[in-house]
Amino acid sequence: MAVAAILESAYFLQLNLKAAIKEDADWYNRFMPLSQLIMEMVINVSLVRVIKQVIDEDGSVKDSASSALKRARDQVQLLEKKLSQLMDSLIRNEMKETSFLEVSNIDGRWCINSGTGQLTSFNGLLLSSDSGTGRIIEPLSAVPLNDELQQARASVAKAEADVLLMLTEKMKKDLDDIEKVSDSVIQLDVINARATYSLFFRGASPSLYLSEKRDGSFSTETYLSENETLMASFPKEREWLLYMPKAYHPLMLQQHRQNVQKAKKEGSNAPDVSALEQAHPVPVDFFISHKTRVLTITGPNTGGKTICLKTVGLAAMMAKSGLHVLSSESVEIPWFDSVFADIGDEQSLSQSLSTFSGHLKQISDIRSQSTSQSLVLLDEVGAGTNPLEGAALGMSLLESFADSGALLTIATTHHGELKSLKYSNDAFENACMEFDEVNLKPTYKILWGVPGRSNAINISEKLGLPSVVVSNARELHGAASAEINEVIIDMERFKQDSQELLHEARHHLMLSKILHEKLKLARRKIKEHGTEQRYRKMRQISEAASMARSILHKKVRQLRAHATQTFQPTADQKQLSTSDSQFTAEAKNGRPTESMSTSVVGINKQPSAAMTELPEVGDMVQVSSLGRKATVLRVDRSKEEILVQAGNMKLKLKLAEIGVK
Repeated sequence: MAVAAILESAYFLQLNLKAAIKEDADWYNRFMPLSQLIMEMVINVSLVRVIKQVIDEDGSVKDSASSALKRARDQVQLLEKKLSQLMDSLIRNEMKETSFLEVSNIDGRWCINSGTGQLTSFNGLLLSSDSGTGRIIEPLSAVPLNDELQQARASVAKAEADVLLMLTEKMKKDLDDIEKVSDSVIQLDVINARATYSLFFRGASPSLYLSEKRDGSFSTETYLSENETLMASFPKEREWLLYMPKAYHPLMLQQHRQNVQKAKKEGSNAPDVSALEQAHPVPVDFFISHKTRVLTITGPNTGGKTICLKTVGLAAMMAKSGLHVLSSESVEIPWFDSVFADIGDEQSLSQSLSTFSGHLKQISDIRSQSTSQSLVLLDEVGAGTNPLEGAALGMSLLESFADSGALLTIATTHHGELKSLKYSNDAFENACMEFDEVNLKPTYKILWGVPGRSNAINISEKLGLPSVVVSNARELHGAASAEINEVIIDMERFKQDSQELLHEARHHLMLSKILHEKLKLARRKIKEHGTEQRYRKMRQISEAASMARSILHKKVRQLRAHATQTFQPTADQKQLSTSDSQFTAEAKNGRPTESMSTSVVGINKQPSAAMTELPEVGDMVQVSSLGRKATVLRVDRSKEEILVQAGNMKLKLKLAEIGVK
């Protein structure tokens, strides 16, 4: 039935996907490679049908599985009915006020259980006798029926085995396909579990990429065959090696949600539930640049250093496992080929040498196994021994990891000497866990680029330790350390101020982007308005030109009528008549031409002193008909014509129509 359930689930999944693809062929590509995995499953539907025909939901073989099984089970029921009637008859005959008899079943044989020392009138075989439970007797009259019942039950078992053997033989033929379907279903179940987990926590889909090696090449050899899609999409340049804004430790977030749900389920007071919801785990920001190889995190005990290490390690493993990372924004994580961690409880000065030796042995193993693409997490490196020796070992180990040990190493420490590595090696970066000295509790926030400082003396002072003891402790600790702490205080203050300024700058940047979009919109509207105005002006000019042509046409007709009535046609008037006809035709077409302009000029020309020879191109001539000067554009000596421009008008004139310059 388990095999049938797997095959049936796979069949309906495949059926639903086929239906979706039939409606929209793009569904196949949308679900790749899952669609390919589902469609490639080979499912024997007839096998599922046969299993359901012969096996009941509880896993037993059905009576209808075979005729032999049906006959054997009917025989068993008949014999059990006869034995039940026989036992009832014997017990009724023996029942007295002081007697106690009941039917028992010993190894499948029907018997009667009587009290100790109680005599019965029927003969039988004594199977057992006990002072506590009484005697168990198999009546002689029941012996042959019990024998037949045993045989019938053996027939039932054989018939059931034959049915199961038949199913086994059928399944053996499809065993390879069944195993492949089972493996595919397991893969899909794991994928579904990852998706369900990611949706439940509303995590961010991590951007996995292969980081650049120190020699400038990319680590493509290891993953090219298995991660071709990943390799094809990795960028050449990235701003951060590890970018995880507002990341959560998944187990802490899960525990918080479980506590809230439990409080709501138990019906706690609303203020208590609200306060519990507000007590949300504090997210941490990780912005590690590409040049950083070792990050040193300092800070007070219980300040959140170890949780930071675990958050990074779990995020790297979750991303490689196909899970979303619990972050409020997009996440960029390099593809670490391995993750090594030496993370335990907080180390103390009272720890034994053997514990410190084990700590060093584990770090040594990590150092030998890690590669240039590994993530190494070290908690309290160099602790558990003499502070000077521990600091020296810690510095040497971290420098070793920075040179060739791992792609990224993150270590927590209380050794102040490890903070100074950043100022002598660009591969190192400092960070510290913030501590609220006013309320004497950690904020669990991480400050970048700032080395942590010791808070033990200040905390002891605020907790009421005598001032004499505190002052003496400060003197023993040294003035130099106090000065360093003051510098660190200034750095923390500067860091906080810079964060505020950065936040303000981002706010102004956002406003500038909004204003930029508004300016672009206004510019587009202005351009559209200008285009509309040009079109409107062109329409007005076109309408004015049309009206001018109409008026000019009317004036020409009037002049022609007047000339016809007053003068006899002369050669010039015939030419005018011809020009007027041409003008009329061109006016109907709505095109004022050079000949039209010339005709009009000829009509209105006044007597003037004409030129005796053609001018040159560029000369200024007097156009008698216009009463103004014009520039010569072209000279046609064969026709004794010139083309002139007077203002916006171009006119073709004869030599006689040109006045003296």
